Order: sequence, then structure tokens, then C-alpha cells
Amino acid sequence: MKPTLFVLAAGMGSRYGGLKQLDGLGPNGETIMDYSVFDALRAGFGKIVFVIREDFADDFKRIVLSKYSDKIPCEVCFQAIDKVPEGYTYNPERTKPWGTNHAVLMAKDLIKEPFAVINADDFYGKESFEVLAKFLVEVNGKQNEYCMAGYRVGNTLSENGSVSRGVCQTDVCGFLTDVVERTHIERINGEVVYKDENGNNVVIPEDTPVSMNMWGFTPEYFVYSEQAFKTFLQSNGQEMKTEFYIPTVVNDLIVSKKATCKVLDTPAKWFGVTYADDREGVVRKIQDLIDAGVYPHKLF
Repeated sequence: MKPTLFVLAAGMGSRYGGLKQLDGLGPNGETIMDYSVFDALRAGFGKIVFVIREDFADDFKRIVLSKYSDKIPCEVCFQAIDKVPEGYTYNPERTKPWGTNHAVLMAKDLIKEPFAVINADDFYGKESFEVLAKFLVEVNGKQNEYCMAGYRVGNTLSENGSVSRGVCQTDVCGFLTDVVERTHIERINGEVVYKDENGNNVVIPEDTPVSMNMWGFTPEYFVYSEQAFKTFLQSNGQEMKTEFYIPTVVNDLIVSKKATCKVLDTPAKWFGVTYADDREGVVRKIQDLIDAGVYPHKLF
């Protein structure tokens, strides 16, 4: 059974000011998501599921899905604040979405096979989809064996300012033991540094693994997630902004020894438009990959 790619795209409408502004960065107006779909196809994924907001479903299907529909089966699910388990309540004035792991939960009725989770607006690179697909094929039929693409921090920096990253710690076998969110990561005098809690710069090795929200799960993850979301709502249901994140759920499963998470090393260079000035560099990097033969001039 081929794995499924699950794309977190529910933030698009608000983040980009509407689908019409999905930025074309490739030579034929390709978006970052187009490159992810292309990479997933050639890595051996068999289906793509998108989570979006229902209010732009028609535009999404017309503008985005129409490009892929004859290449790979695609399905859509919707994230909304009112999608909470029966019997649970939340602050009626809340407008902020519940977060990435709530978005994952929206696909529980659509995905019955091992699946990967990615952000719609991050460029992950060919190699990352390959190592993820290989892992997910190997865990088909198993449970509680998850993975995460571990990017080398030096391959994830912006040329135009500092970034925040989930810095990973692993055991001797390469399994995730902890993820700590670090802010103000940048290259200073040739070294990668982050600011610690006291504002001091701490140097870390170039190949330190960091999370870019690229995960691999087997279907029982939905069961764990639903239970975790109920617990989350009991504590945070009346909050206006607290969110339910994937790393929190994964970390709890690791600590409780219910699951393992293998950190898969990838040499791929991540990039995205963190700052407005990043756009020109992303266009250039995509063109460099096309010139090197990694991607065709026209994807679809």
C-alpha cells in the first residue's frame, strides 16, 4: 500500500490574503506546493489529502486541485473551530484555529494507511520525500513507529534575518528524545547560533537536526490525537489563542513510551518565504535546481 501525503493548507486564505495570491515562484508560476506534490509523486506516494478552510473550497479545487487531479488521487477535508469532539465546549469568541494537530485530526476518516504531514508553504526538497516514503512503506501494517525529517540546521536558515526552529535531540539509535523551540537562529561569523533564555548566543553544529514540520505516522496516530485533543480542550478550551501542536502530541507519546519517532537525516535544503526579501532568493534557488536537472522546466 502506498503512503499518503497530507498537506496542511488551512492557513492559506488568511496567510496569503486569498488563493489568488498563492505565489508563483517557478518559471511557469509554480507554487512551492506544486514542487511538494511533484516530489511526492516521484517518491511513491499514492494519494494526497489537503486540509483547507471550507470558505475557499471552490477556489482551491478550481485553481489548485485541477493541476493534480489527473496525476494522483486527491481528497480535501476542512478545518474549522467548531470541529471539536461531541460534548466538549470552547470559548465562543475564539477565532484562532486550534493548530496543526487539530488540522491532522480532520483527516481521520480519509486516511487508513501510513501518511506524511507537511506544510503547504515550505519547500522540503526531493531527498526528504524519498526518505519519508521509504520509511512509511516499511512501517505499513505496523503501529507506533513514527518519523520526522531531520533537517540540518545550516540548511534551513534565511539570508534575511533570524529564524525559529525546533532543535532536536536524539538517542544513539537516532530516535527523537526531545524538541526544544529555539528562536533567533542565524549564522554569525560563519557559525550557527541561537539565543538562549538569558539572551546569550549559543553555537550549535551545522548538522544539528531541526524539525520543519515534516512528519510520518501510521493511522493509530489519529486515535492518540483525538484523546490528546480532548485533554487539551479540558485545559485550554476557553483560551483564545492556545494551540494544539503536532510536536506536543509526539513528545507526549515518546515520554509515555507509547511510540517512537525516528529522526531521518536529509541533506535537502529547506527554504521558504519567511521574510518578503526571501522571495527573490527562493526563485533563484528553484531555478538553480531546474538548471541542475532536479526538476523539469514545467512541472505539470
